[in-house]
Amino acid sequence: MSHMKKLFGILLVAGLVAGSAVAKDDDVKGRIAPVGTLCMQGEECAAAPAPAAAAGPKSGKDVYGSFCTTCHGAGVMGAPKYGTAADWAPRIAKGKDTLYTHALNGFNAMPPKGMCAACTDDEIKGAVDYMIDHSK
Repeated sequence: MSHMKKLFGILLVAGLVAGSAVAKDDDVKGRIAPVGTLCMQGEECAAAPAPAAAAGPKSGKDVYGSFCTTCHGAGVMGAPKYGTAADWAPRIAKGKDTLYTHALNGFNAMPPKGMCAACTDDEIKGAVDYMIDHSK
């Protein structure tokens, strides 16, 4: 009978170990599972609703806060600092059209559209207007 108790004990421990190994395998599978899926047009998963589009154009303030502030907030590589009239006065004197052209096409160290490739021309112009209005 004592052999039966030992055998039962061994089987019990083996079952617990095996059970915890399965649980660990499930944990690992969950941690390494893909975050999303890719499906092609015509497949059932392609019928999922698309994410909602933006409500409308971004304001000059929003574009400035998301993109322009990186350089214009600190004057990086000669960028005129937001809110500093002395930096902006000579640029404003050249006219808005010149500032728009520089902002849209890039100028000196500034890349085209200030790295906001998804921004429309009007959104970029709005950001220029926002910076000018707050730097006089």
